[in-house]
Amino acid sequence: MLAVIACNVLEAEVRHYAADLAQIRTLIFMPQGLHNEPARLQNELQLAVTAAEADPLVTAIALVYGLCSRGVENLRHDRCPLVIARAHDCVTLFLGDKERYATYLREHPGTYWYSPGWIKSHTPPGPERTEKLRAQYAEKFDVDDVDYLMEMEAHWVANYNRAAYVGLGIGETQKDQAYTQRCAACLGWDYDHVKGDPALLRALLAGEWDEQRFLVVPPRHVIRLTADETIIRAVPEDSP
Repeated sequence: MLAVIACNVLEAEVRHYAADLAQIRTLIFMPQGLHNEPARLQNELQLAVTAAEADPLVTAIALVYGLCSRGVENLRHDRCPLVIARAHDCVTLFLGDKERYATYLREHPGTYWYSPGWIKSHTPPGPERTEKLRAQYAEKFDVDDVDYLMEMEAHWVANYNRAAYVGLGIGETQKDQAYTQRCAACLGWDYDHVKGDPALLRALLAGEWDEQRFLVVPPRHVIRLTADETIIRAVPEDSP
């Protein structure tokens, strides 16, 4: 039986594709945004993995994550193998293939991704985010500090030049697409609507774990970043 631990950015999609899979024992969803605090993400994931392993009916654990700021590294598990897609982040799970993602970024560097769950769970770059941040900062800081913090926000946003909306056909709406277009127009970015591919997510949930697309981490091994196209590898616990 499979325990699934997923970021809630993909909650609707995971619930949809897991609905008819009898081998899935439990679904555990983690808050969006933990990748911004890798140590916290690792801690929260470790708690979820430990809880899943405590269920004697669970024989494997699927992580619906990418490397995600390396927050999935060094997760300890004594009994059940961990399975994870070879992906830097969740966009690969939306696009269905790490090579497709890499090709898109080569052709369109500076892309910021929007999806149904991403829009629902946080405020992405756009006019609403600017207004929200300024109001939050104004409650805590004086005017000069607020202006400085907003300049820092504008600085990182300037690294992007394209808003790409992607989904798997689950929860996609014209409203979200229009919202993404408005964000792009406000920021002076290009806009693209990219068709997603559920193949990778469906294979992860269905237990179709080929080595090219997935890493199966044996018990008492941990995930580590690689320096090549495989992205991640498994090494024994306590390896340097």
